[in-house]
Amino acid sequence: MAERTGADLVVERLRAWRVPRVFGCPGEAIAPVVAALDRSGGDPEFVPARHEETAAFMASGHAKFTGEIGVCLATQGPSAVHLLNGLYDAKLDSKPMVAIVGEDITGPLGGAHEEIGLSRLFGDVCNQFVRYGRASEQVPGVLDQAFRTAAATRSPTCVVLPREVQTAVVPDLLPQAAGVTSATPGEPLARVLPHDADLAAAASLLGAGGRLAILVGQGAHGAADEILTLADRLGAGVATSLLGKPVLDERLPFHTGVLGEVGSTAAAQLMGGCDTLLMVGTNDPWTDYYPMPGQARTIQIDIDGRRIGSRYPVDVPLVGDAGETLRALLDRVPDRSRRDWRRTVESSVDRWREEAAARAGEPGEPVNPQLVLHQLSARMPRSAAVTVDVGSVLYWYARHLELPPGVAAQLCGTLGSTGCALPYAVAAKLARPDRPVIALAGDGAMQLNGLAELITVAHHWREWTDPRLVVLVLNNRDHSGTGGGRSPAGASARQPDVPYAGWARLLGLHGVRVDRPELVGAAWDEALAADRPSVLEAVVDPTVPLRPPEPALADLRGLFADGTAARLVRERMLDTGVVVEADDLV
Repeated sequence: MAERTGADLVVERLRAWRVPRVFGCPGEAIAPVVAALDRSGGDPEFVPARHEETAAFMASGHAKFTGEIGVCLATQGPSAVHLLNGLYDAKLDSKPMVAIVGEDITGPLGGAHEEIGLSRLFGDVCNQFVRYGRASEQVPGVLDQAFRTAAATRSPTCVVLPREVQTAVVPDLLPQAAGVTSATPGEPLARVLPHDADLAAAASLLGAGGRLAILVGQGAHGAADEILTLADRLGAGVATSLLGKPVLDERLPFHTGVLGEVGSTAAAQLMGGCDTLLMVGTNDPWTDYYPMPGQARTIQIDIDGRRIGSRYPVDVPLVGDAGETLRALLDRVPDRSRRDWRRTVESSVDRWREEAAARAGEPGEPVNPQLVLHQLSARMPRSAAVTVDVGSVLYWYARHLELPPGVAAQLCGTLGSTGCALPYAVAAKLARPDRPVIALAGDGAMQLNGLAELITVAHHWREWTDPRLVVLVLNNRDHSGTGGGRSPAGASARQPDVPYAGWARLLGLHGVRVDRPELVGAAWDEALAADRPSVLEAVVDPTVPLRPPEPALADLRGLFADGTAARLVRERMLDTGVVVEADDLV
């Protein structure tokens, strides 16, 4: 029997924390841990990526889709630097991750060409939690602390393991001594509820409001029933952040869509017309689209008190779990539905949906990119997972892809880093091999790392119960990554044209290229019916304008102190289709 090493202790603790897989790139300084993972029989599984950055995005994607802790591996030096993008993605979107970094520096200090100060490198992204295992006996305790901190703070942590610690032989029974500790993994987090007085104040404010809006973020996952019950009881309209888009059924008649520059005019009008705002689990940065300061009385629910009031002035802060807090509110809020306001919101939604359909039907050269996402809506598998990259594809996703209940969707919501969609898709597929996955990306993201990570897809897909992983590539040859004609003119703005579908076929995957609008629907049908992963390359018009919605009342911000504000607000609401009674504005 082989001797037990520090690397074996790493695998034991990963298994104890029920980590199903670890993402990374093998390297000399982490090789003992990789070898121990290989000996583990796939528990946990080691998933090699083409690059450390995509490995970190896979770990972040795993955390986002499963709610578990994502784990990635790297070595010191440039390998460690490459992890930062995925770690910052997890930090800014509040997802737990653990990075395990191998270190192999011998000889005099400063003599190694890969020597980088790891504590300083990871200090910010890991919220100062960077721990070194200086002896093999410390490995279990250090890892336990890293996992527990990641779970409790919903953020990344880092453990640095020298190679000599990984290879050191350890006894079957570790000594009990100062600084050598191990604890039971997976301790549940506490139930968090606001104080009764704060709940009562929030219920009173909601009951007194005349025109209510609910802004839903990712923190509201699992609380859809409570949100809908409250919205019906109060006659409220609903909008979501980008990260909150999958929380509610987007086909609801009072669901105005995504708020912000990438979102809908209906969501902007909802914010412009409301007098009471309830924010649930959102840290949406599109503050230009919030109500004017002083316009709306506001309640914010968030599990992290640091976020409350960070985007918009809050009258009643509620620190707590979204579902638990909403249930407590429902016990206190009377049924005072404002049907006139609800009808106003639904009329705004109807107008927006007609406008969105008209935009998708406009001609493009050769294909309107909005049409490609519009055609996917009717074909979306009900158990699918969707991943979205950064760029113009984000606009089309936010406005034209309706997500039915049960469809999960993730994106790099706060960091906004290009190149996340395909690594996310790999993580989602490995977590649920029986679920179809659709990745939405532009040609820039595919050239950045997507072409390489298709190799990872080709390596794994035969293990999947449902082999469908469809990668949409919006090929607009636009170097700016935004589309909409925003990039500068000239050769420097043009993205080199690559045969994306052809590359997929070379890897043994399915590939379909479409450059005629009447064939877009058939191309989706073909890709979704394939017996293996597919790349759907849509050749689209780079000049289709992005057309961000105008923030309702944007030019009236700051005028509430002026006596003419009520009249101006009333006129502007009429202009934007938000109709309210004159007395409501006095």
